[in-house]
Parts: sequence; structure tokens; C-alpha cells
Amino acid sequence: MTPAVAPGGRVLVTGGSGFIGRHVVAALREAGHQVTVADLNTHPDDSLHCVTGDLNEPDARAAAVTADTAAIVHLAAMTSVLGSVERPAEVHRTNVEMTAGLLEAARRCGVATVVLASTNAVIGDVGQSTITEALPSAPLTPYGGTKAAAEMLLSGYAGSYGIRAPTVRLTNVYGRGMSHKDSFVPRLMRAAATGGHVEIYGDGEQRRDLVFVGDVARAFTQAVQGWPSGPVIVGGSRSYTVNEITEVAREATGMPIAVRPVAAKPGEMPAVVVDISRARSLGFEPEVTLLAGMRTVWRDFMPDPAARA
Repeated sequence: MTPAVAPGGRVLVTGGSGFIGRHVVAALREAGHQVTVADLNTHPDDSLHCVTGDLNEPDARAAAVTADTAAIVHLAAMTSVLGSVERPAEVHRTNVEMTAGLLEAARRCGVATVVLASTNAVIGDVGQSTITEALPSAPLTPYGGTKAAAEMLLSGYAGSYGIRAPTVRLTNVYGRGMSHKDSFVPRLMRAAATGGHVEIYGDGEQRRDLVFVGDVARAFTQAVQGWPSGPVIVGGSRSYTVNEITEVAREATGMPIAVRPVAAKPGEMPAVVVDISRARSLGFEPEVTLLAGMRTVWRDFMPDPAARA
């Protein structure tokens, strides 16, 4: 197996200006790595080397993937499930073609480690069963399909060229810095801040796994530093029903968040219950409880700006 990346090695983080990316960049730097960011948007820390551009373009890839790159953490992607249903060709270009181009650039430059951000959506609907790395891929949406395709590309390069290629399959990531997003946690926070309501699909008893972004950043740092090739599920300590998540948000914010039941959307899974024992065997442990994590998120949404620090 390709050896681990020692502190001091240069790590390229694609999507490093985004919500998860900023936390991963900070964790890698804290661990002693040099970091290059490649993103459509400039990173707010101007002390970082940032390549701003579309990684599907050869010039942007050449500027980002250089001979001194020890590892790539590939976070850049279209992540909207509903958006992928509406724009499947666009999500294919971003999630599959970009990954193929990066892997080829990595091969040409001798990059020994590529860590892919993936998702348990590659598995599809398993009802109430627990999701493990051993289950076959059967995605329900173009988003899940493109992530499964990216995983297969990574596996092919690992097998043919000896690249160490951990795939981090994430559950629902939440934390500070996601106020621009439209996932369930920020919807709850916006409802709390404005006195509005949040829509809940069906009876709200579907189960979801939430993992704090700081825990995710540690997982990616550990993956860079030595996880073996193949998928590793990274999630929280347990799954919660949507109703339970809503109640935790009420406790975290101190606000009576109103709910409105609506019909479920296509591709909505009845449960996401994951087994993180492989990640635990590699040294990962979720440390932030859902209540503590929600309280940090609330600081980004508080109506009083002075309370957000």
C-alpha cells in the first residue's frame, strides 16, 4: 500500500472554499500539512495558495495538481439530490468528468494519495436496514449514480497505478458555515430565527444520521495520513428521526419551531442508519453530540449579530 502522507506534505483540497472544505483545510493545516485550495470561489484566507477556476478545464487542473502534491482531498461536487434529478448532465460533468480529469492529473504528476468525498446515497434504499461498506451500489438518483461512478474510477486507478484511495462516505454533515445551504438543519435554524415553519416529509419518522463538520474534518485528515483504499462510512454516533432532530433544534435554539407536513419527494429514503465500525477501527470517533453541534450552528443564524461570535 502507498505510505501515509506525513505532516508537511502538500495536500490539494478541491472545493476547499466550501462549507466542508474550509473545515478540512483548517484541520489539515493544524496537523502540519501545506494546503493548496482549488475552487470556483477564492478562499477567504489569502495566505493560502488558491487556484480559482473550473477543474474540468485543463489549465485549472494543471495549476492545481503539481509535482509537489502529496495528496488530493476531492470535495468539489454538485451535492443537491433534487438538483441532480433536474440537471443530470450537469451533475455528471461535475461529479464524474471532473473526478476522471483529476485522477489522470494525479497519475501524471505521481500523486500517491487521493481521498474522495462520497456518500451513502451510492447504496440506495435499504429500508430500515443498517448501511455498511459491504452492500452493493444501487443509487436512486443521478447524484448517487455519479458518486458511485466516481468511486469506481478511484478504485480503477488504485488497482492499476497503486494510488492509495480512501473513499469517505458521509452522512448528513452539519456545522458552522452552512447558512447558505438549503438542507434540513439550516432550514430549522432559519425557521427558529424568523418565527417561520419548516416542512417535514410525511410523518417525520424517517431516520437520518447527522455528523458534525469538525468530526468530518478530522476524518479526512486521518484518511490523508493513512487510511487504506476503499470505502469508509463516516457518520454520527446514532441515527435520529426527523421529529427528534426538530426537537433537538428547538432545545438548541430555545425557539418553538413550527412544522408543516408535506408529501415526500422522489428519492427520499425511509431511513439512513449506518455502521461506522470500520471508521472506528481506523481511529475515527464522532465527538460532538447533536445538541452541542446544533448550538454552534445556531450562532450563525441568531437574529442578534453580537451573539454570533
